[in-house]
Amino acid sequence: MSHPVVHWEIGGRDTEALRDFYARAFGWKIVEVDPNFSLVRPSGGGLGGGLARTPEGVPPYVTIYVQVGDLDTALIRIKGLGGTALAPPTQIDEKSSFALFRDPEGNVVGLFETTLPIDD
Repeated sequence: MSHPVVHWEIGGRDTEALRDFYARAFGWKIVEVDPNFSLVRPSGGGLGGGLARTPEGVPPYVTIYVQVGDLDTALIRIKGLGGTALAPPTQIDEKSSFALFRDPEGNVVGLFETTLPIDD
């Protein structure tokens, strides 16, 4: 797959409640990165993800992140196909960045760019 799904994210207002719910519901190992974000490692393997605090005015959400080689190029292509950029390319750390877009049906999807190797 040339553009694999590499991450998922569940956002809500109360990240502490989300961490407790998903840890108890599925036995996921959840590590708080900061008060607004926690990394999730499903027990028994599987694609990891995150739990994020939603900013004021942003409703709870579930989204996936698709790996791309260049965020700007991907967003230009997505806009040309009827999508809408929601969050511009944003640096996560020195090797990774993300962006968000809305598809023509209203779904919010993330893009992920990294120089780190990712297992497919």
